[in-house]
Amino acid sequence: MPFSKRKTLLIIDDEKVFCSTVREYLESDRLEVLTAYTGADGLAICANRKIDIVLLDQKLPDGEGHSLAPVILEKNEQSKIIFITAFPSFENAVTAVRLGAHDYLSKPFDLEALKLTIDNALRTLDLERVEQIQNYAREKDRETSVIVGDSGAFAEVLALMDMASKMDGPVLITGETGTGKNLVAKAIHYKSPFAGSAFVSINCAALPESLIEAELFGYEKGAFTGAAGAKKGLFEMADGGTVFLDEIGDMPRHLQSKLLSVLEDKTLRRIGSTTVTPVNVRVIAATNAELESALGKTFRKDLYYRLSVVRIHIPPLREHREDIPALCNFLLSKIARGRDVRLPESEVAKLKLYNWPGNVRELRNILERALFLQKDSVLEPSLLLERTGAAVRCPPKPACIPVSGLKTLAQMERESARHAVMSFAGNMTQSARALGISVSTLKRKLVDAGLR
Repeated sequence: MPFSKRKTLLIIDDEKVFCSTVREYLESDRLEVLTAYTGADGLAICANRKIDIVLLDQKLPDGEGHSLAPVILEKNEQSKIIFITAFPSFENAVTAVRLGAHDYLSKPFDLEALKLTIDNALRTLDLERVEQIQNYAREKDRETSVIVGDSGAFAEVLALMDMASKMDGPVLITGETGTGKNLVAKAIHYKSPFAGSAFVSINCAALPESLIEAELFGYEKGAFTGAAGAKKGLFEMADGGTVFLDEIGDMPRHLQSKLLSVLEDKTLRRIGSTTVTPVNVRVIAATNAELESALGKTFRKDLYYRLSVVRIHIPPLREHREDIPALCNFLLSKIARGRDVRLPESEVAKLKLYNWPGNVRELRNILERALFLQKDSVLEPSLLLERTGAAVRCPPKPACIPVSGLKTLAQMERESARHAVMSFAGNMTQSARALGISVSTLKRKLVDAGLR
């Protein structure tokens, strides 16, 4: 079973010998069995305990099982009710199902048959729980698939995304590392007719060549050493949804023809299979490489043209700096975790001057590091940029600096001390060594600056 947490079975039946026998037979380390001899006692237990399965007798001293079923489901809506009766009839069975019964058994029955019915109910509970978790994860994924930016350079991206979400053809997303290709793919999926189905992502560069075919297309039992049973590939598991192939340029050439079959014929062949399996998936691919230069060499021309029905190029962050303020606000709202922080306009201006070789991913990293290292409510992420190795573009220096703009020596020392400590992630020894002072002197200057 997928989940090992102990489940609870409640037997509501006035036959004490029957209750005792079933309890002894079914109770185990994965199933707790409770008993009640009247409907009122059973409802009392349901009101105070989470009950997974109810074995409910049709005829009770204080009422009918049919009348109890809706009340039980009000208290435990996930409960699986199994009706048992010594007076079976088609009408009773129909009524039980209409009231939400999971199953219906007629007395007398074999204990092994009862156990099989209970196991089926437990399996259904676990599958429902898996579905609930998947639905929750899918909804959270949808909520986070937000594209921030409306500048001129990004307007074409938004227009193409809107177009792609209204069709079911392949999409090719290009752009530098860190520009958000995965996020764009998710946003297209969740705005498309495929939104209610799976979004399955795989990085073609992350898997060894010997494994990627099995992961994508699946295999039959005995197809290779270690294939103890048949397994579906990602395309089959995503049937009715979207498959996102990241770093498509790294897909081995011999697998590109199989991908072409999925795109053109909507079929695939598992490793070791002699038959084809129909699949209905939408393929979105992404790459940070120049595929055009690889055409006819490491990448098939026909696959390239089939993938790029809609091609979306995401510009690097340095080409739409005007979106940086909105990106900072959005990212901080997600990663600040309720902490009250503020990013001054002067800091935003410095961030807009930076070249961002790592694009939006680097921006998020810088903001997260600032949140971790800087404890004030006013963040200064620009102080962390110098250590990334990319220069900040500074405006031309004025011909002269007004005296009022000069900082005192004490101010400069405090700022240097603070910057060193943040740069070395709070390591006092390394910070003091970099500043050429003793650890005790560094600590004293931090105390004077109000940082300790």
